[in-house]
Amino acid sequence: MLQKRRRAFVALFVVVAALAWITSAQDGGDTTVQAPEAGWLTLLPPVLAILVALVFRQVVPALFGGIWVGAWIVYGDPFTGLLRTIDKYAVEALADPDRAKIVLFTLLLGGMVGVISKSGGTRGLVQSIAPYATNSRRGQVVTWLLGVAVFFDDYANTLLVGNTMRPVTDKLRISREKLAYIVDSTAAPVASIALISTWIGYEVSLIGQSLEEMGRTEEPYAIFLQSLPYNFYPVLALVFGIMIATTRRDFGPMLKAERRAASGKVLADGAVPLADFEGKSLAAVEGKPLRWINAAVPVGLVLVVAFVALWFTGRANLVADGNPAGTAGLFSLGLEGLGSVFSAGASYNALMYASIAGSASALILAVGQRIFPLGTGLAAWIDGMKSMMPAMVILILAWGIGNVCSDLQTANYLVAQLSDSLNPGYLPALVFFLAAVTAFATGTSWATMSILIPLAVPTAVGVSQSAGWDATSTHGIMLGAVSSVLAGAMFGDHCSPISDTTVLSSMASGCDHVDHVRTQLPYAVTVAVVALIVGYLPAGFGLSPWIGLLLGSAVLYALLRFVGRRGD
Repeated sequence: MLQKRRRAFVALFVVVAALAWITSAQDGGDTTVQAPEAGWLTLLPPVLAILVALVFRQVVPALFGGIWVGAWIVYGDPFTGLLRTIDKYAVEALADPDRAKIVLFTLLLGGMVGVISKSGGTRGLVQSIAPYATNSRRGQVVTWLLGVAVFFDDYANTLLVGNTMRPVTDKLRISREKLAYIVDSTAAPVASIALISTWIGYEVSLIGQSLEEMGRTEEPYAIFLQSLPYNFYPVLALVFGIMIATTRRDFGPMLKAERRAASGKVLADGAVPLADFEGKSLAAVEGKPLRWINAAVPVGLVLVVAFVALWFTGRANLVADGNPAGTAGLFSLGLEGLGSVFSAGASYNALMYASIAGSASALILAVGQRIFPLGTGLAAWIDGMKSMMPAMVILILAWGIGNVCSDLQTANYLVAQLSDSLNPGYLPALVFFLAAVTAFATGTSWATMSILIPLAVPTAVGVSQSAGWDATSTHGIMLGAVSSVLAGAMFGDHCSPISDTTVLSSMASGCDHVDHVRTQLPYAVTVAVVALIVGYLPAGFGLSPWIGLLLGSAVLYALLRFVGRRGD
């Protein structure tokens, strides 16, 4: 079997190399290839990375190979492509300040988790939650509830919930794949539809830009609020998650994983978790009390500091921009004003401040209780950060392949190929599909939104008006287009092994990355198909989105009852 895989890998590499060589030869070998010249080969880097990752279960070589092939196409020869893979795309992946802050925040949070584990806080938290999470069902429900509660940022949600609940779900014999799925299917969906979160400012700014270019006077935040009922995929993903948790029914690869976990194996044979906090260096100190407060206080402080920092940085940024919401009183802001404040907040800075506060509090608590000396605590902190390094390598390479796709204009090529013929009624469904394909290929939902919202909103209005639809119907199509971009981007993100949020979910849950993608994919596709059939298509022709949400929930429950099986 291994030899067959090696032969297949060699054959795949030869084909890819030949295609890349043909492209570079057409360009003359000495100039940068642009997307119109490369044509469908702009899809080659992400497709190669995804195929190699899924088939050969090797994520790092898959991503590196994808970047190299993309750089080869861009720069015209394999050697220059290899050099640019290292000195351009890998470096630029970290050159962006926001990405560097994400890496720093993640490493600091890993250090905090290392100290908590060493101090016995993790085991103490497990013991304190045990009376409530007494079985697999309750453990999954508690995980889902925590995922919904940490609504203000998807990165913070993923890392906090995954790291906090991993020892609890291990004790309850819940597979790491199931934990990663619950974490991943709550983090971005709840952050994207929460009235106040780090996502909202980005979404509202894109909507506002599109409205301004069309000369329309609607408030962007009001459009966002009106579009919420049309967010079929995020809402149904949350609903499906709690259904699976409460019924304990699964299907596909997840059912196999849950049956394996019921026998005591939370990880598959040969699985390689992206982060490992169970090593001897982070084992709790013997003979010391296991106090839940040593875990709860640092985690709680991370949440509080992040929230407070978002508030103050948001107000400061609004004041600098001359926005009156920056100086208004708390109770006079209103919902839209609160959304403006948190949307304007420096989210990555807030997460860094929060992780530093969490790390410091974990050390102070442990040293103050004389569980271990400061030197031991710092060693545990460093070991915790070390455990994050494999995931950081994958995350940086995922960003690198995103930069390659940007240079090749992969997303623009997809948009041009898939949006030639539009009917107003089918527009929300078509936009959902286009956003999903784009996000899956590029591994980023935010870039997908930045490309498609400015295209989808004016297209929705223009096509509807050209077809003679009235103002009410045109407005509904516009709302459907806005939500379809967001939902489709999130669906593609959930399915893509090169997505940063998927990588972070695997890392925080201590799950093999490929196993996470394989087990989550059938669930994400199921929700997407239901959302498409009973949500986006009917809504495009005037059906109330609330009816679509109710029908979608009913269909998902029926599917789970008839197709799903219990894993125990």
